[in-house]
Amino acid sequence: MSVAPTTGTAPAVAPSRIWTGEQRFLAACRREPADTTPIWFMRQAGRASPGYQQLRERHSVMEIATTPELCAQASLLPVEAFGVDAAVMFADIMMPLVPMGVALELTAEGPIIEAPVRSAADVARLRRIDAAVELRHVSEAIGLVRGELAGRAAVIGLAGGPFTLAAYLIEGRPSRDQARAKALMYGDPATWHALLELLGEVTADHLQAQIDAGAGAVQLFDSWAGSLSATDYAEYVAPHAQRILRSVTGAATIHFGTGTEGLLEVMAEAGGEVIGVDSRQSLAAAWARVPGRGIQGNLDGARLLAGWSATEAGTRAVLTEAGGRPGHIFNLGHGIAPDTDPATARRLVELVHAEGKPEGAA
Repeated sequence: MSVAPTTGTAPAVAPSRIWTGEQRFLAACRREPADTTPIWFMRQAGRASPGYQQLRERHSVMEIATTPELCAQASLLPVEAFGVDAAVMFADIMMPLVPMGVALELTAEGPIIEAPVRSAADVARLRRIDAAVELRHVSEAIGLVRGELAGRAAVIGLAGGPFTLAAYLIEGRPSRDQARAKALMYGDPATWHALLELLGEVTADHLQAQIDAGAGAVQLFDSWAGSLSATDYAEYVAPHAQRILRSVTGAATIHFGTGTEGLLEVMAEAGGEVIGVDSRQSLAAAWARVPGRGIQGNLDGARLLAGWSATEAGTRAVLTEAGGRPGHIFNLGHGIAPDTDPATARRLVELVHAEGKPEGAA
């Protein structure tokens, strides 16, 4: 989808129309007014969702992610439990790396890579896979989710961003500063760009396959991109992110990273109808800096852990700062915490739906 400039005043929303979650969410992706602000939570299809632990008692994370019926079940749970407007697929951003020849373990602390990628020879050993074939279980799960929802909520596909995937591959485990990844980036740019080009090709294919299967939107999670300066991001990452986001067609694109306050302009230039911002940023300032995009965010998830009073106050503050602009998708600044009280999450959704009226809405 291409981004069109906003011109004039958005048309008012017909008061008699009954909106589904899918319609509400996709309207926001297009920066069009709807009946109210759409909402979903990153990482909602997981430990914070009621019923997920019952799945985990019988199946591993990888088994759930790679079995279409189980993946669909996990993806649907939060729609029923929280009343959100979109079902994000239960998946790990590292999944495409497995058929590429990467041995990894998913742990509570994050992915562990058995043999990190740190040289041109290591990059050459990675396979260029056909994502539509080797990750077809994701497409099959999307078909099941879309069939079950029947338009009640949107379906969001996902993939890891180029810097984040490369950082995990090079570091071999979660890192606070991605120092090894940046050392390769600075010291051997040819190998760096070869790695990101390969990851970008696979990622673009993976996102397009999810769209072809029925995802109405896809989110590129470049979670660790905020560890870069704007200059370094523009030189070493943006060309690859741009190729990914501009190559996919037929669905809205969301571009997200944490700690990216200094990168908003270059990330938006790389692509994405919607730019996700974390809780450390100002929504109003984000819109001023990237006026041609929708904005997703940005309640601090710790407020949900603090109880309803803190959650309500923070939610109202986010809605006030959003200012009723069409194009706001309510979310947290990052993934919802596993020990979030489901009742608090549901009350949050109800509050956003009750009071998140965009300009032009009846």
